[in-house]
Amino acid sequence: MSEAIPSGAHRILFLNTLAFTLCFAAWTFNGVMVTFLVDNGIFDWSQVQIGWLLGIPILTGSVMRLPLGILTDKYGGKWIFVGLLLLTAIPMFLLSFTDSFAWYAVMSFGFGLAGAGFAVGIGYTSVWYPKHWQGRALGIFGAGNAGAAITTLLAPTLLNTFTGHGQNPDAWKTLPMIYAAVLVGMAVLFALLAKNKKPAVSTRTMAQTLKPLGNIRVWRFGLYYFLVFGCFVAFSQWLVPYFTNVYGTSLVIAGLFASLFSLPSGVIRALGGWMSDKFGARKVMFGVFKWSIAISALLMIPKMEIFSPGKGINATQKGTVAEVTETAVVMENGKIYTYSPKTAQQEIKAEIAPIFPKKSSWQEPFVKPGDQVEKKQLVVKGITRINFEANMWVFAVLTLVVGIVWGIGKASVYKFIPDYFPNEVGVVGGMVGVIGGLGGFFCPILFGYLLEGTGLWTSSWMLMLGLSILCYFWMSKVVKAILKRHAPELSDRIDHH
Repeated sequence: MSEAIPSGAHRILFLNTLAFTLCFAAWTFNGVMVTFLVDNGIFDWSQVQIGWLLGIPILTGSVMRLPLGILTDKYGGKWIFVGLLLLTAIPMFLLSFTDSFAWYAVMSFGFGLAGAGFAVGIGYTSVWYPKHWQGRALGIFGAGNAGAAITTLLAPTLLNTFTGHGQNPDAWKTLPMIYAAVLVGMAVLFALLAKNKKPAVSTRTMAQTLKPLGNIRVWRFGLYYFLVFGCFVAFSQWLVPYFTNVYGTSLVIAGLFASLFSLPSGVIRALGGWMSDKFGARKVMFGVFKWSIAISALLMIPKMEIFSPGKGINATQKGTVAEVTETAVVMENGKIYTYSPKTAQQEIKAEIAPIFPKKSSWQEPFVKPGDQVEKKQLVVKGITRINFEANMWVFAVLTLVVGIVWGIGKASVYKFIPDYFPNEVGVVGGMVGVIGGLGGFFCPILFGYLLEGTGLWTSSWMLMLGLSILCYFWMSKVVKAILKRHAPELSDRIDHH
């Protein structure tokens, strides 16, 4: 018989989810703020510096997940969450007084603590729910990821309002103050309405607490989470400068597109929890990796224009060129080689970017009057142009889908944890969160270096493709090893469909 849900559990879940949503909005604050400061010429930061500023808060939030997960297991989540919200509000407020890259970076380290709210909420939510409800509860809580969309949707509009559409750029300083006030308000609400609760096993020593971290499985879950969560966090910020640079959109439109990526992914996490309860986390994760591979492969194709030699015309006999007109090469012996010149339509690119690559071909004379031509020599050269515009709407839809896929994956990874580590959800969840969060730290920095090195914005999706393939093959290898142990006759014809 299923265990009953304790009274008050849903209230705690609601408070946890709301607090985590606001923490997440603060955590991904730099995606919009840094883009605004650079686009408006308030600070002159390079792509690599921007990558660092997007990554720094993510680093603090990630690294602090483990200690805060341990503290939550030991003391319960109520006062840990209240303290976290109040501590985050201070550097967020001080961000308003920024006058340099160094100051902004230090304050970003401070308010990045918001990201550790995840480990507190995971541990604090899981103690309130029986095992059969944990996938759903943790999935609902994880929907707080949608906080990233609050920032990408609201912050650009608020910045435009405060600064009078850039007329008074210094007024950006109001925004971090508002964020700080909201965090303090949430801390007060949490202190008044939440009730503390600790896991049954909370008397372990530090060595006992940290023991699960020696298990390779924790690190494997961490890698999965690096992809589905870390890369989600990275792109929820990176897509803002991506759209402004690649497609020339305004900051508000870029924020809207970035929120199209992050909002469904956050909300869909609850569906991922339900799917993992129903079909099993492993089956869901295989689907996630396959979709991630397919979409990354499509998204990594850059906007490009390729010129290649096309079909030319060779001389059929020896002779001297008499005249070259717009459509023909005329020889002294009377031989005429007609060709297809570039048309006005080929000269002008279409206003609306086509979905598929467009091919156009034309010919140009390769000789001039008076030239001696041998038989079979090239008289007219052919040119082929392949133009791929990487249509913005197709790009936006594909990012939306990959965001949803990763959202389902985020819940599935966390469904594994109570199954394998029922009494160490806080510490294991914290560690997996650390590794996943480090994805959010390293990826924008890697994206910055990849962009500088290759000159391609799509190099970030090339990295996603490699990561998705790595996760898929590691999981396949593990499943094969399990089958070899328990059902050797099936291991060689394993099928993940």
